[in-house]
Amino acid sequence: MIWALGKVLLFILIVSALTLGAGILLDTGGGIRIAAAGYEFTLGPLQALIAFFVMVVLVWLLMKLVGLIMAVFRFLNGDETAISRYFDRNREKKGFQALSEGIIALAAGEGRLALNRAIKAEKYLADPHLTTLLVAQAAEAAGDTRRATEAYKELLSSDNTRFVAIRGLMKQKLTEGDTETAQKLAIKALELKPRHEETQDILLKLQAESRDWKGARGTLSAKLKAGSLPRDVYRRRDAVLALQQAQGVLDEGATIEAREAAIEANRQSPDLIPAAAMAARALAQKRDRKGATRVLKKAWDAKPHPDLAAAFADIEPGETPAQRLKRFRTLVANHPQHEETRLLMAELNIAAEDFPEARRALGDIVETHPTQRALAIMAAVERGEGADEAVVRGWLARALTAPRGPQWCCDKCQAVHAKWDPICDNCGGFDTLSWREPPERSGPSATGAEVLPLIVSPPKPAPAPEPAGEAKVVPDAAEEPEVIDLEAIVRRGG
Repeated sequence: MIWALGKVLLFILIVSALTLGAGILLDTGGGIRIAAAGYEFTLGPLQALIAFFVMVVLVWLLMKLVGLIMAVFRFLNGDETAISRYFDRNREKKGFQALSEGIIALAAGEGRLALNRAIKAEKYLADPHLTTLLVAQAAEAAGDTRRATEAYKELLSSDNTRFVAIRGLMKQKLTEGDTETAQKLAIKALELKPRHEETQDILLKLQAESRDWKGARGTLSAKLKAGSLPRDVYRRRDAVLALQQAQGVLDEGATIEAREAAIEANRQSPDLIPAAAMAARALAQKRDRKGATRVLKKAWDAKPHPDLAAAFADIEPGETPAQRLKRFRTLVANHPQHEETRLLMAELNIAAEDFPEARRALGDIVETHPTQRALAIMAAVERGEGADEAVVRGWLARALTAPRGPQWCCDKCQAVHAKWDPICDNCGGFDTLSWREPPERSGPSATGAEVLPLIVSPPKPAPAPEPAGEAKVVPDAAEEPEVIDLEAIVRRGG
C-alpha cells in the first residue's frame, strides 16, 4: 500500500517537473536559428527540445536498421544471429513436440507412428542421444530391423550410448536366433556395465545353452559380486555348473579332474542328487568305498532318490542279492517309512526271492499312492507267490493307467525329463528341474487303455482257510469267470 502511494506521488512529481520546465522554456526569450542550403529555420526553446527528441529517435531507428541489415547479412552467411536463434527455437519446439509424440506412440504400441515422429524429431533436433535412440526403438517396434540396426550402429560412436547400442544389437541377434553373436555382444555389454542384471541373466542363459560351463560360472560369480543373487542360490547353481563341468571332464576321460570337480560340486550342494551320485562313483573308482558310502548316505538323508540307490549299488557290483539287501539297510536306516525306501526294499526282496517280505515292505502303497512302479512291484510279488495269472494281469492293467510317480519335472513349463539336466529341453530354463510328481492331466486316452482294469479280472484276496470238516463246494464250469486275454486286447487296440 505504501509502495503504491509512493509510485503515485513520484509520478505526480515528475509530471509537475516537466510542466514547470516547459513553462520556463516558453517564457524564455530567444531560440535556435538553423541555416542550410539557402534555407533558414528558427526554433523556439520548446521546439528545439522537441526537435532534439525527434533526432534521437531517428538516430536510434537508423542504428536498428543498420543492425538489421548486418544481421540479415550474417544470417545469410551462416553466422549465429538473433534471427537464427529465433528459427532455432522454433525448430527446437517442433522437434521436442515430435519427440514427445513419438515416445507416447511407442508406449502405446504404435510402432509405425512412433517411427515417423522419431524421424521428424531427428530432422529438427541435433541431439542423437535422444532422436537416434528413439528411431532405433521405434523401428524395432515397427518391424524395420534394418533401420533399427543402422540406428544402433550410429549410437556405437558415443561413449554415452555405446552400452545401449550393444544391448539393442544383442536383443536383435537373439530375435534372429544368432545366439553366438548375441553371446559375444553380451560379454562386451558386461565389460561396460558389469553390474547390469538383465545382461548378466542373458549371458548366463546363453552360456548354459552353449555348454560353456566355465564361462557360466564366471558370470554367476559376477552376479554374486553385484548383489543380484543370494548366496544360497549362488552355491546351488554354482554346484550345478561345477557338476556339468565335471561331467564334461569325465566324458573326456580325465577321471582325476572329474573326481575333484564332482566332489567339489557335492560339497557345495549336498542335496543335489546328480552331484552326489557322480561324486560317489568318482570315489568308488578311486576305491574309496567308505567315502562313496558316506556321500550317498548324506544325500539320502536329505532326500531319498532312485539315482542314489543305483549309485549305492554300483559301489559293490559283484555282491549277491542277500548281501546287497543287508548293505542297503544301512543306507535307508534313517528313513524307513519313506515311500522311496519302501519301494526300494520291496525291489531288493524280490531280487532275493523273499516275496512275503517284499509285500510287507510295500505295505499299503498300492492303495494310498498307486503309481506305475508300485503296481508293477505288486504284480511281481503276486507272480512270485504263485498267484493266478489273471491276478498278475489285473495289477499290470492298473499300472498302465496309473500315475508315473515322481519324475524330473521342470518348474517353469512342467515338462517331464527322463534324466536330470541343468537346462530344460522344452523351455530352456536353467536349474528348473526338480524331483516331484508331474501335474495330473485328466481325459480319456486315444486307445481306451483306462478301461483295461475293468475288463481284466481284478486282484483277488487270498482265500481264507476253510474250517475243518466242511465240504468244499466246487463251482460248475459254466459259473467260472472268463479270463480275458490281455495281450490280445492290447493288440486289437482295446
